[in-house]
Amino acid sequence: MTPDTIVTIGRQAIEITVLLLSIILIPSLLIGVLVSMFQAATQINEMTLTFIPKLLVMFVVLLVGGAWMLGLVVDYTRRLIDNIPSLIG
Repeated sequence: MTPDTIVTIGRQAIEITVLLLSIILIPSLLIGVLVSMFQAATQINEMTLTFIPKLLVMFVVLLVGGAWMLGLVVDYTRRLIDNIPSLIG
């Protein structure tokens, strides 16, 4: 196992992690900005108002894309496990 293969495996793991996190966090960020703009326009200063919409959006994203996200992680893990013999020898 060369240092290049270790770096490649780590890079692929980081790419998958960033992809999965961005799928959840970007819609949550957009909802947070919209709720903040609504709060600024109406001068409602309730801190818990942003929590529920963000939570609901994350829940919906996980319902819609959860199977794909799980498939992506399982596929990466399966490829990693299948490549163990070639990585060792």
